[in-house]
Amino acid sequence: ALPPNHPDLASSYNNIGLVYNNIGDYSKALEFYEKSHQIYEKALPSNHPDLAISYNGISQVYNNIGDYSKALEFYEKSLEIRKKALPPNHPDLASSYNNIGLVYNNMGDYSKALDNFEKCLAIVQKTLPERHPNRADVVVGNSQ
Repeated sequence: ALPPNHPDLASSYNNIGLVYNNIGDYSKALEFYEKSHQIYEKALPSNHPDLAISYNGISQVYNNIGDYSKALEFYEKSLEIRKKALPPNHPDLASSYNNIGLVYNNMGDYSKALDNFEKCLAIVQKTLPERHPNRADVVVGNSQ
């Protein structure tokens, strides 16, 4: 019922990519994340937060297969969109810094990992209540 470049289809493709990523079928995950991203690129402005979400999905796949330079490339694209589209202390920015920190940690670049984790923590401490579950994710380094 929807045209082939409708953002709702992109959201569905993104969700399918998430499932494939979760079950470890990374080539299928990447296929659906990229399909989602292509639609978002055509349908949305270049600084729309949904583009950042699709970059995150692509990044997660590359991180999971150990291609850290590609993961970092797409996480940084996501961060740049979020910096333009969101207020400076938005929790999604904290999520981006956390994800970038995790990649640097996987790469063994601990000073860059720490720098990004500290940026994440600063935002979380300013924006989330003390007992919010995402504060715990930052402490244990979970991908968001």
